[in-house]
Amino acid sequence: MYTLYGISNCNTVKKAINHLDGQNVAYEFVNFKKCPPKKIDIKRWKEAFGDWPVNKRGPTFRKIKDNFESANSTTKYTILMENTSAIKRPILMKDDNVIAFGYDEEVYSKLK
Repeated sequence: MYTLYGISNCNTVKKAINHLDGQNVAYEFVNFKKCPPKKIDIKRWKEAFGDWPVNKRGPTFRKIKDNFESANSTTKYTILMENTSAIKRPILMKDDNVIAFGYDEEVYSKLK
């Protein structure tokens, strides 16, 4: 089964949910607002993404950008755990593997 991480009122997350529902793909939705990610989650996403998994175009990241960019790694984890809207979303995983960051219709079309 897949796990989809995000925020329920995010339009991109809604597209991903609609796609998964429309294709009858089984998944669990984890809402960052109700269940913030742990450091291990962010670390896993950082490794898969090749960089910090932040939504640089989003308003939340723009508000925290200076603090985030000047912080050390430990503090960056804390900033993201406290400002989950700054995390790139949705994040689709299967087991411990990241399948996609954001919504990519081509990637989602291949899911079973």
